Amino acid sequence: MMTAAKLIRAGMVVAFQQGEHRLLKNGCVVVEGDRVVHVGPEVEGSFEEILDLPDALLTPGLIDMHAHLTSASYDRSYVEDVGKPGFWFSGLPELLPAIGAAMDEEAQRAAVDYSMAELTRSGTTTVFEIGWLGDYTAAAVERAGLRAYIGEGYGSARWRTLDGKRMSYDWKPDGGMEGLEAAATFVKRIEGRAGGRIRGMLTPMQVAMATPELLQRTRAVAAELNVPVTLHTAEAVFEFHEMVQREGMTPVQWLAAQDFLDERTILGHCVFTSGNSWVRHPGDDLARLADSGASVAHCPWVFARRGIAMESFAAYLEAGITMCLGSDTAPQSILHAMRHAAIISKLQEHDCRKPTAVEVFNAATLAPARVLGRDDLGRIAPGAKADLLLWDMTGFSMVPCRDPIRNLVYYAGSEDLHHVMVDGEWLMTDKALLKIDEASARGNLARAAQRIWEAVGPGDWAGRGIDQLSPQSLKEFQ
Repeated sequence: MMTAAKLIRAGMVVAFQQGEHRLLKNGCVVVEGDRVVHVGPEVEGSFEEILDLPDALLTPGLIDMHAHLTSASYDRSYVEDVGKPGFWFSGLPELLPAIGAAMDEEAQRAAVDYSMAELTRSGTTTVFEIGWLGDYTAAAVERAGLRAYIGEGYGSARWRTLDGKRMSYDWKPDGGMEGLEAAATFVKRIEGRAGGRIRGMLTPMQVAMATPELLQRTRAVAAELNVPVTLHTAEAVFEFHEMVQREGMTPVQWLAAQDFLDERTILGHCVFTSGNSWVRHPGDDLARLADSGASVAHCPWVFARRGIAMESFAAYLEAGITMCLGSDTAPQSILHAMRHAAIISKLQEHDCRKPTAVEVFNAATLAPARVLGRDDLGRIAPGAKADLLLWDMTGFSMVPCRDPIRNLVYYAGSEDLHHVMVDGEWLMTDKALLKIDEASARGNLARAAQRIWEAVGPGDWAGRGIDQLSPQSLKEFQ
């Protein structure tokens, strides 16, 4: 072995073999540059660095396929426990526009900087960012050492409520084409940055706010640039009804009719499909998705928090749909998403076997890598990128450990993650972040949040302040 190589010994290694994750006990992984070059039992050679951790679990880095880094952090302590039945408890009509209007660019930048620390600490090494400050986000990702696919959102319309009772749609004269061209220019600007860690993608944001012409042009540009496409689909009951009333089809049926669904397409959420108990609409959405090759980025927590569940993650898998996981909201943790995806699906299925821990772990590793066309991500194998996580197996959450994937999915916390590597570089060792000033990131976010909370009002249709929109849980002590 080359003397510049790193040798990592771990008591348990989730290694890739014959198309699947397998458990290698007392394994060795050798990293040269940004790649894994050896996986197996003990190996001879001279190494620049040797890490010997018999009580550690070594896994591939996790992949977050749906994130909003400029805003997700501000959901914390604002969106929980409140919602309007008339909007089927979605936060999209009132809660998010009100706080979004109160955010300035400085606050969005603070959220991005904080997100770099949160992602690293929870084991996300690749993130799929759907946002607005693309250039700033790319710079932050580069500094933090993470891997990202970044897209700047665009659409043919925007939705809003004028009276708190119904949604209206304001359509753009150009149908969103100018936004698409700006998004494509952005992709060209960042593609391949940071030694290939930063890539671009296209995101026409929301199915109910995209014209057929915008989708057709998006698909053509995506093929030209060879980038993935994602859009929010079937994420709200009011959106589902809008599409059925406007187009006579479910959101999934309508996308299929536009010939938009293929292996390049990732549908964000896709919860309200035909047969879902919230919409009681007949159809074959899951079969259409499976036949198309399109994938789904499932974000279980953002819906569970509102009393809503996908029906169910296991059913989508059984239909043959490629299922990935996303964070979407706070906390930005795929560890958190795996646990909720597994448990909520079991509740929906009334079956403790559906899905298994390894199925949700695959949704955070192998499945998104396949969707992105990256056989070098989501696995520990010779030739794969050295995006690696080392979990301490001696902590309260992880002892005892007979099956490391079950422990990881059902019990582990971010405090159990001690070392993070991306592209062969350490981003965290012994729980210390090496490229991020965490104290500054937390402080800036807290100050920005306070400023935002005080500014909430003008963005709400009724001008309500934050304590009217989201009352405090406890009355003030007198």
